[in-house]
Order: sequence, then structure tokens, then C-alpha cells
Amino acid sequence: MTQTGEAKVEWNPEKKHWQVVIQVGAEVIRRQCAKTPPDASDAELRTLAIQTARDEGYTLDEAQVSIVR
Repeated sequence: MTQTGEAKVEWNPEKKHWQVVIQVGAEVIRRQCAKTPPDASDAELRTLAIQTARDEGYTLDEAQVSIVR
């Protein structure tokens, strides 16, 4: 697996759900997370970002995950 640069979990107010944005060099991967509750904890959102990166074939360090509420 390839190491990613960073990831961000952000609330999408238009679609009313969380989305994970993974930055790998110049490539940006966006994944919608409609099943994650709006009041999810930071720990749950970090785990979501790490799992999403893993599903895409990347490894992600928890310290590289930011959360934008």
C-alpha cells in the first residue's frame, strides 16, 4: 500500500453527510459517507478516514487526519 499525504473529514452541508477527502500527491479522492451520523465523534471520523484510505489502497497515519465540522 502507498502512504497518503493527508486526509480531511468534512461535513457537506448541501448533501447533509460526511465526506472523506484524501490527498495523494496531486490526486484528490473524495468519498461520500452518508451512513455516518452527523454527531459522530472525532475518533469515529478518524477511523472512517483511515478505513476509506485503506479501501482505496492507501495507508494513512491518524495524525494526518483533520476534521472540519
